[in-house]
Amino acid sequence: MNETERMLAGKLTNPRDSKLLTRQRLAHRLCKRYNDTFDDEDDKRHDLLKRLLPHTSGRIYFQGPIFFDYGDHTTIGERFYGNTNITILDSGPVTIGHDVLFGPNVTLVTPMHPLRYQDRNFMPDPSLPGKEYAKPITIESNCWLASNVTVIGGVTIGNGSVIGAGSVVTRDIPANSLAVGNPCKVIRMITVGDNIRLKKELF
Repeated sequence: MNETERMLAGKLTNPRDSKLLTRQRLAHRLCKRYNDTFDDEDDKRHDLLKRLLPHTSGRIYFQGPIFFDYGDHTTIGERFYGNTNITILDSGPVTIGHDVLFGPNVTLVTPMHPLRYQDRNFMPDPSLPGKEYAKPITIESNCWLASNVTVIGGVTIGNGSVIGAGSVVTRDIPANSLAVGNPCKVIRMITVGDNIRLKKELF
């Protein structure tokens, strides 16, 4: 395996590998260029996103600013909306379904590091093939992650779930759940009783 294959397979990896660094630097430049655009520069934004996120549909929107570590390790479905200040550290695979909404300051983090500083510090150690590994993140379709949500590597959020503001998601969330807190926990299921048409005070 090369270092990119090792990274995507969740193996210990050297993040300073030349191929990884080349892609990472390109992704950071594309993010910076996207962040320097205006809301109405649709064609320019579209072209930048296609280069940054080649495994996405054309029907996604980021308010910006955005930050991706690699971009090409992330897959996003149709009709995605990301509010301001989205960070996705996609050392491992990040998969986002259709019709997903991100509030401001949402962060997805796949990279993992050894807990012992003796294993973590960037010093030569021939017994270790790398100092970093990654766990995938999956956010299934129809989810809403409210503002300031952080999702940790290894987590799947099930279809139709809502993650409350400020939550830190450290374990899987089943489908159609309302989950909040740090660590994030399911507080109840989302049901037909949550139909917005039943909230007459909003009309």
